[in-house]
Amino acid sequence: MQSPAAQIDTERLRLRCWTPDDAPLLKAAVDMSLDHLREWMPWAMNEPSDLEVVRDRLAGYQERFESDEDYVYGIFDPTGSEVYGGAGLHPRIGPDALEIGYWVRVDQVSKGFATEVAQALTDEGLGIEGIERIEIRCDPLNHASSAVPKKLGFRHVQTLVGDVMDSGGEPRDTMVWEMHGPD
Repeated sequence: MQSPAAQIDTERLRLRCWTPDDAPLLKAAVDMSLDHLREWMPWAMNEPSDLEVVRDRLAGYQERFESDEDYVYGIFDPTGSEVYGGAGLHPRIGPDALEIGYWVRVDQVSKGFATEVAQALTDEGLGIEGIERIEIRCDPLNHASSAVPKKLGFRHVQTLVGDVMDSGGEPRDTMVWEMHGPD
C-alpha cells in the first residue's frame, strides 16, 4: 500500500506525523482535556502520562508511520506550534479500508476542526491506491463525533452493540459509518 502524506495542510490546520519533540505540546493538550476525553476515549483513562512516556509513545507512532503500519497524526495550528488534537488513518479494518479516528483539545471543540480533519483524511485515504473504503466509528451518545461523518456524507452502516467497554467497565455501542471511493 502506498503511504499517506506525512503532512497535510487544510484551510485552518496542519496535520503531520508526530515526532518525539512534540511530547510537551501533546502532553499539555491531553492533560487539559482529560475530563472531556475520558468520556469517549478509552486510552484517556491511563492519562496523565509522564513526559518521557509521551515522548516514547510519539517515537513509536513515528516509527509505525514510517514503516507503513499505522498513520497517527498530530492536529496543529497552521504554524505547527500548538497542538489542537490528534487523528489517524488506521489500517485495522481490512486490506482495502482505513479507519479514521480523531480527538480535539477541549478548548478547540465546536470550531469544525474534527470535520475539517476527517475530510482531509478521507480525501487522503481514498487517494491511496487499493483503498476503497473509509470508516469512522464512534459512540452513538457522542453526538458531536457522530455529526462529523453525517456532515461529510458518510453512510451509517451498522451499530455494534456492546462491543467495547466504557470508562466504568460497562459495555457500550459503536456506530460504524463508511464512505466508498469513486468506482
